[in-house]
Amino acid sequence: MKVSKKWLSNFFDAKLPNAEALAEALTFHAFEIDGVEKIGSPRRDAGAADDEASDDVLDVKVTPNRGHDCLSHRGIAKELSAILDIPLAQDPFELDFDLSKKTDEVTVSIEDSKLCPRYIARYIKGVKVGPAPEWLKTSLESIGQRSINNVVDATNLVMFNIGQPLHAFDADRLGSLDIGVRLAREGEELETLDEKKYPLKSSMLLITAGDRAVGIAGIKGGMADKIDENTKNIILESANFDGVSIRKSSQVLKLRTDASARFEQVLSPELCAYGMRQAVKLILDIAGGECAGFVDVYPEPQKQVSVKVSLDEVNKILGTTLKKEEVARVFTRLGFTYQEKNGVFEVTPPLERLDINIKEDLVEEVGRIVGYEKIPAVELPDLSIKPEISKNFYRSEMVRQFLTKNGFSEVFTSAFSDRGERVVANKVDGVRPYLRDNLLPGLTEALERNVRNKELLGLKQVRIFEIGTIWKDGKEEVSIELAAEKMKTEKTKEEWEQELNSEISKSEKEPEAYQTLSLSGVTRYKSFSKFPYVVRDIAFFVPRGTSPDEVLKIIYEKAGELCVRAELFDTFDKGEKTSLAFRLVFQSFERTLKDPEVNEIMEKVSSTLSALGFEVR
Repeated sequence: MKVSKKWLSNFFDAKLPNAEALAEALTFHAFEIDGVEKIGSPRRDAGAADDEASDDVLDVKVTPNRGHDCLSHRGIAKELSAILDIPLAQDPFELDFDLSKKTDEVTVSIEDSKLCPRYIARYIKGVKVGPAPEWLKTSLESIGQRSINNVVDATNLVMFNIGQPLHAFDADRLGSLDIGVRLAREGEELETLDEKKYPLKSSMLLITAGDRAVGIAGIKGGMADKIDENTKNIILESANFDGVSIRKSSQVLKLRTDASARFEQVLSPELCAYGMRQAVKLILDIAGGECAGFVDVYPEPQKQVSVKVSLDEVNKILGTTLKKEEVARVFTRLGFTYQEKNGVFEVTPPLERLDINIKEDLVEEVGRIVGYEKIPAVELPDLSIKPEISKNFYRSEMVRQFLTKNGFSEVFTSAFSDRGERVVANKVDGVRPYLRDNLLPGLTEALERNVRNKELLGLKQVRIFEIGTIWKDGKEEVSIELAAEKMKTEKTKEEWEQELNSEISKSEKEPEAYQTLSLSGVTRYKSFSKFPYVVRDIAFFVPRGTSPDEVLKIIYEKAGELCVRAELFDTFDKGEKTSLAFRLVFQSFERTLKDPEVNEIMEKVSSTLSALGFEVR
């Protein structure tokens, strides 16, 4: 989420530290920061502060467990207030709001209060829609949002300010002020504000006017009822929707919005009133109009939660020796109300903190605000019992160790097959609709592909194996399968299987135990070229005693960068001379090599070797 430092500053009287310090504070106490971007340019007018026209924008990775309260500037400001111990000066959640003025002109009906726990509608008449004021445009643009008009921008500002999504409908275009929240009917469709028509499924929650669909709840409004320069009267929506329902609808429609991203995280229905209050005030200030009244449908108000934790439990879980006053200070900084008696804290978190439910949640809050770096490191005690060994894991590791030591490479092939006992309900494709009952088909295909590239890989014989799950005879089990290229000079697959079975039998007779294995060496991945390779062989006589490695060094030097592999594959003595035969593999990362180009390189290699007195055969 993009967070503007200037925007954050509105919540404090004290001057905030620089953006880098804010990023560090959040990183070590709350959320990772993907980066800090400087936008705008400092003004150089006489008397103007250097940073008056510039801003720093932090890209904050809010974790899923805190999406309900921190996908907003207010939420991040609240975190910084606790972390830096700087009190909030302007908290919109501490301001009073009035929902006493009702209206009979608008009605709201909710089909299922579990899918829509709360819906507030406010009727505002006589607005003047036009461009948003410059400060509002600048605020939204600082976090990458496009300005639309003063009314729509006001609803967006509130969402990014306190986290409550809102939507405004043109009241006259609705055709009816009987607002409903219901599930869609099969066959219904809606053209949304992005000018796309979406077919709706019966699992999707809709906003209706006189039973006509006017918006996909929590995701996007309808095009037919949009706010534009002709709008005079509006219905302002501030509602709460079920997070699971919104997420599933968003995924099916492939339509994710800033609003749906927040509802997916589950918001407190109490937030609706704060959002409505702030949006109404802002709209009246910048677009004029007169409030005709509210409708607030809230069947089951959110209950206050209190959680108990003792000082001893905090210190035992964290491994600290914090004092009672230090723990109490953390709760105060977080805005948690509490009562303490005999070292036991009964804590009531704010209604928007839906993540605080058990004592461990409170302990985590204490740890991160105090600072994990202040928690002393303690060595883990020795295990009092001998750890049990998983037979399947032990056997698999023994197989891997034996086969890799003998030149086999482990592969992982698809669990889906064109035949088998179990049909997949949600097919990946129409070609492989079954779960495999055998590893061999996939392994055989992998062998054929690798054989075609063995010169490039520098292998004499391709040997691969797989340890994977199969579904056979009504059971799910782990299977082991080998594949080896057929060569006269190398062992066959059957011979390798005999050796493997012997090794397995031997290991099963020995007591199973954990082993301390040496650390593997550093290996750097090198990507493969997508272009085909070219193979050339060259053989020549050299004086007996000549080092093949020295000759190979000369070949690499003259063959150049296109020679990706060269190796000695044959040698024999004849009198006072030795015949050396090398295989060279050429490949480019940029193009397909042509024979004339490779022939020219080979000619250069041959000429160099001849000049050294070697007899090219």
